Order: sequence, then C-alpha cells, then structure tokens
Amino acid sequence: MSKYIYIFFSIMVLASCSEYQKALKSEDVEFKNNVFLKLYEKKKYTKAIRLFDMYATAMRANPKAEEVFYKYSKALYLNKEYYSAGYQFESFAANYPRSIHTPEAAFLSAECYSRLSPMYSLDQVDTYKALDKLQAFVDKYPNSEFLPQANALVKTMNEKLELKAFEIAKQYYTTGEYFHNYNTAIKALDNFILDYPGTKFKEDALFYKFGSAYQIAILSVPAKKQERLNDAKELYTNLVKFKPDTKFLAEATKMAETLDRELKQYTN
Repeated sequence: MSKYIYIFFSIMVLASCSEYQKALKSEDVEFKNNVFLKLYEKKKYTKAIRLFDMYATAMRANPKAEEVFYKYSKALYLNKEYYSAGYQFESFAANYPRSIHTPEAAFLSAECYSRLSPMYSLDQVDTYKALDKLQAFVDKYPNSEFLPQANALVKTMNEKLELKAFEIAKQYYTTGEYFHNYNTAIKALDNFILDYPGTKFKEDALFYKFGSAYQIAILSVPAKKQERLNDAKELYTNLVKFKPDTKFLAEATKMAETLDRELKQYTN
C-alpha cells in the first residue's frame, strides 16, 4: 500500500512541476494566474514570485488585480524579500486605498523597513525610514488591529537609535587621550541626556561626564586647575545624587578623593 502512496505523490509532484513549467512558457494570463495562486497556497513563494513577475503588467487592469497583487506582496514578504515587499505593499496601499487589505499592507510596508534595520553600530537609514512609515501608519489607522505591533516596533527602533547615540557619546570618553576628546565627550553626553531625558543610560552618561571632567581637571594648566577640579566635583555630586548606589560608586569615589587631595593645595 505504501508503494502506491509513494507513486501517487510522485505523480502529483511531477504534475505540479509540469504545470509550473507550462505556465512559464504560456501566453495565457489566466492560466499563469491560476498557477500562481496554486503556488501561493502551497507556500512555494519563490516560484510564485518568478511566475507573477512575468505577467504582472498584464494583470493591472484585471478585475482580480487587487487580490492577486496583495498575495504577490505577501509572497515577497513571506519569502523574506523585504525591500521588494516593502515597496509592493506601499504601492498596493496607494493603488487600492479602500481595500480590506490596505491597513495590513500599510503596516507590513513599515514593518519591512524595521526588519531591514541593521544593528545599532551601522548606518540607521532604514531605521529612520521604518519610524517615519510606522508613525504614518499609526496616524492614519489609530484603531487598527496592528496598532500594538506598530507601537512595539516604534519602541524597538527608538531604543536602537538611543543606544547608538549613547555609544557615540561614550566613545569620546573611552578613546580619550587628549584634552580635546574629554571636552567633546562632555558636550556629546550633555546632548545625549537632553535628547533622551528618560534614558536608561543616564547613570552611565553621568559617570562618563564626571570621568571626562576628572581627566580635564587632572590634565589642566595651573591657572585653570582649581576651577576645573570644582567642576569635576560637582559632576561627581550629580552622579551620586541621581543614583546613590551607582554601580560606579567605588571608582567614582576614588576619583573624587583624588580631586579633594588636589583641591587642598588651594584651601591651604
């Protein structure tokens, strides 16, 4: 019995392949479209996409175009071709504004860019595109079933940009060997805190600000040293006031004690 089942399935597979090959060579748009839909339902997205690309132009005026272009866009998405899928979903939403699929298409278009968003250390062009499109989706479809997903993606994209901004600001401190680097670090960290007032990296940013001011004070010329020592002490106070049990407490306190010793020469 199992032998006959194997033969049956083999025949079905061969028939399916044969139908696909016929569709590739056929000039009959209706036949091509029927095979495309079968391939889509069977989740053979690569073949479906290849076939649809051959007759897409001829389908634009077809009464079935709306549903077929939606499935084509979805096939690209499910095949992880996110650049093409994002473009096609956006095009679908523009061409079929009243379709029941339009809210989903608008969301998936934005979601494609979020999937293309790279790790935080790389260029974030696609991250900004994703945020723009997600915001446009939220504004246009405030009651959509996809709203929670859109908001979650916005949060993820913003957190990535926040991390990138923090790492850039921090880098001026961690690579600092010169007076100029530490001054730049303080400015960059100040800007970071202003741009992200509720950031989870605030404790770190305050410590690196203090560390930068500490280095500036220690490296300072005598004429400006007292002022810079006091500036650094103030930033130490800001850190421990913000988080008394900061993870940097031991290191920061040791640096503050050095500042106090340096300041004694001015009080005496």
